[in-house]
Amino acid sequence: MLAAALVPLAGCGGQFWSFPEQVRGNQVDDEQISQLVIGTSTRQDATALIGSPTVKAAFDDNTWIYASEVTRPVIAGTNGVESQHVYVLSFDAKGVLTGIKKRTQDDSLPVNVVERTTPSPGTEASIMQQLLGNIGRYNPGALANPATTGQQGSATNPGNF
Repeated sequence: MLAAALVPLAGCGGQFWSFPEQVRGNQVDDEQISQLVIGTSTRQDATALIGSPTVKAAFDDNTWIYASEVTRPVIAGTNGVESQHVYVLSFDAKGVLTGIKKRTQDDSLPVNVVERTTPSPGTEASIMQQLLGNIGRYNPGALANPATTGQQGSATNPGNF
């Protein structure tokens, strides 16, 4: 009986319980990049051919970065990276293409995350300071009756409407 129920699923080729891949970023293929000519193509040519860059370099408007990543959800909702490509286009001051570099996941470097927090003075209140800190600051009558506060017509309390 169970075998009869699983026979229709056998033709799915595993697609029944696999998730579709997800493309993030500006996916550029090698064919599109090959149409750009160093020394001839301009920023306008690059934008018309492959679109706007994913990001421009922080301190250099002449460096455009096109980054893309193809992921597929795996166990526990995490994403497994199937492919990752980065194209770096460099332009001169006149906007003419001077170089193209292709980077892949193999060119990436590991990042070590520091396990510490930045201290900020004044945020270490004791339990008593937290409990008693707002005593006397709450005045519900001031909001209900502006005449009792003596500040009718001020910028923070416009008075009668």
